[in-house]
Amino acid sequence: MSNRQNRPIRVAVIGSGPAGVYASDALMKSGREVQIDLFEKMPAPFGLIRYGVAPDHPRIKGIVNALHRVLSKPELRLLSNVEFGTDLTVEDIKKHYDAVIFATGAVADRDLTVPGAELEGHFGAGEFVGFYDGNPLFERDWDLSAEKVAVIGVGNVALDVARILAKTGDELKVTEIPDNVHAALSKNQAREVHVFGRRGPAQAKFTPLELKELDHSPTIEVVVDPEDIQYDEASEALRRESKVVDQVATIIEKYAIREPKGAPHRLFIHFFESPVEILGEDGKVTGLRTERTEPDGNGNVVGTGTFRDWEVGAVYRAVGYRSEALPEVPFDTVTHVIPNEAGRVLNAEGAHLEGLYTTGWVKRGPVGLIGNTKGDANETVACLIEDHEAGRGDDPEAPGLDDIEETLRKKGVEFINWEGWQILDAHERALGEAEGRERKKVVEWDEMVARSRKE
Repeated sequence: MSNRQNRPIRVAVIGSGPAGVYASDALMKSGREVQIDLFEKMPAPFGLIRYGVAPDHPRIKGIVNALHRVLSKPELRLLSNVEFGTDLTVEDIKKHYDAVIFATGAVADRDLTVPGAELEGHFGAGEFVGFYDGNPLFERDWDLSAEKVAVIGVGNVALDVARILAKTGDELKVTEIPDNVHAALSKNQAREVHVFGRRGPAQAKFTPLELKELDHSPTIEVVVDPEDIQYDEASEALRRESKVVDQVATIIEKYAIREPKGAPHRLFIHFFESPVEILGEDGKVTGLRTERTEPDGNGNVVGTGTFRDWEVGAVYRAVGYRSEALPEVPFDTVTHVIPNEAGRVLNAEGAHLEGLYTTGWVKRGPVGLIGNTKGDANETVACLIEDHEAGRGDDPEAPGLDDIEETLRKKGVEFINWEGWQILDAHERALGEAEGRERKKVVEWDEMVARSRKE
């Protein structure tokens, strides 16, 4: 006989980025008694906020304060340095929890399917973001010898990559970047950064604030060709319908007509240029070939048959992130999401796998801003609560608070709890304070684990 009415709902949340934390918050605000274990693969929490946001964006980093408040609540327990699929399995979840919410985000780069994509000097934007954000899973050093660089894509990640490449190491020294990142950026040779979009200003996915921030640096000259300021009827309609689209287009227009300010590094934003081939010699990038496009009247573009070769020594593709499959969890290899209906995980036959739910980018794809994730979480949690109250699914055989910790210990998992994160957090802040900064990140995985322990 079920005992679910006599105890809190036990939920495991996989992933401690905004999606996982917002789902946890929604559970705690549901009016039901809940006990949540928030599992994180990395030694430190916060996912995208810690490892996906450019270090010179303190405004967005401020979201960490709100996430901190959620993680400090007594109904929630953080268990970091625990990898789903190895340290924690679906079998473990079913044994200890009523439900699980997968909120693992998207960190891999989507592919760019053009000739030359295999050349040395072609990078995924996410790889570079992982480097400069001090993610222990990514490279410790970076080749920044190219004086001219191409960035493909017209979203905020493209702007982040372009801005970091166009700034100096000393400009970024005041942020939380670790020493190895500062050392690499200090040797950066980039003097020209070219950002390419195949459509026009009205279709750019920038946000106004990020676009304006490009001009805040005294070392960056933003350049837009006035000939790229084109709008067809559909684009004009977009501007009328969306305040954000109109703001972005207006900022771009101002860049196109203003007098140069004489900054040493030039950041070009090119519209109506569709990348068709990465050029190279001896296996290394030497250029990018684009085809000029033009508006088709419906907000899209068509090729004109006019091609141009741009001399660049490196190409970064910022064409979107994609999620990766989790062991024993259904995954759509075309859309790169967990198949679901309103957050309920579906099997190959389209039936709900009871007790399994998903939220965030692994649920809907890497679109929308961080705030969109809240709506996602509310939808998923509503389904979870509805299913639980309807008596769907089996009761876990070991739902006690200590049971999962005992399971992890038997496996030899060195999990880190909330107190451990606070110790590591204090250590990073102390490192930063010694240099007049708010924080300096610890990069090495083993050191992060060690620094999370009491002295």
